Amino acid sequence: MFDLKSFYNSEVPFFALAGPDVIEDSERPGQTLDFARKLKTIFEKLQIPFVFKVSYDKANRTSLGGFRGPGLKDSLELFRQIRNEVNVPLVSDVHRFEEIEPAAQVLDIIQIPAFLSRQTDMLVEVARTGRIVNFKKGQFMAPRDVEHALNKMTSTGNERIIITERGYMFGYNNMVVDMRGFPIMKSFGYPVIIDATHSVQLPSGGAGKSAGERQFVKTLACSAVAAGADGVFLETHENPEIALCDGPNMIPMAEIEALMDKLKAIHALVR
Repeated sequence: MFDLKSFYNSEVPFFALAGPDVIEDSERPGQTLDFARKLKTIFEKLQIPFVFKVSYDKANRTSLGGFRGPGLKDSLELFRQIRNEVNVPLVSDVHRFEEIEPAAQVLDIIQIPAFLSRQTDMLVEVARTGRIVNFKKGQFMAPRDVEHALNKMTSTGNERIIITERGYMFGYNNMVVDMRGFPIMKSFGYPVIIDATHSVQLPSGGAGKSAGERQFVKTLACSAVAAGADGVFLETHENPEIALCDGPNMIPMAEIEALMDKLKAIHALVR
């Protein structure tokens, strides 16, 4: 089991938050549990601390008909099953206040979605659970402005925080990652990681949905780790072409091992 305290040691290890975008079990029964087992095997082989990520609800969809997932109530038992049978820590995002407390009962890390990164009450209430908070910096937020969000969360006494960079809006339907943000945000004293898959997203770039350029995921991940990122956030799927949400910016699970092995080596060299 990943020792969550290692996030907060002075010598922060290289680590990963990885998994599929959303629970698809309603269409493909047993898929999420299977993905968790396969990813655990990969990360254990590489000796990289790993947290399994999957969303129960993708609330920020481009169109009304976008696939969202089963919701928290119908996902609680699946989360418990993953923790008990696969024995991995879990991270997922919350979108509504009433989800925070039940989510805290099954998640090791609660994620603040990028579009809610300025919502003061949401940040405070999530931090009050005492769980680790994965703060995803909004596409509209400058690196130095993250300090204000940190002050909101730490006002509760909770300093168990990870900062995730996921790119900046660059005109319509495009994003860019400014590597200067990593040393800026690391100066606040918390682990900073790169969301290398959402950073290649083309928001609303498709017909009523987001597009993506997964061919650039590896370039961004390597560049961010070289710039000082402590870890990586990756969304992956065995076959991204049939994924029900964000397939264009997910990478195939078959490519995870080689990429993570390279990132681990870059991180060791930079340190």
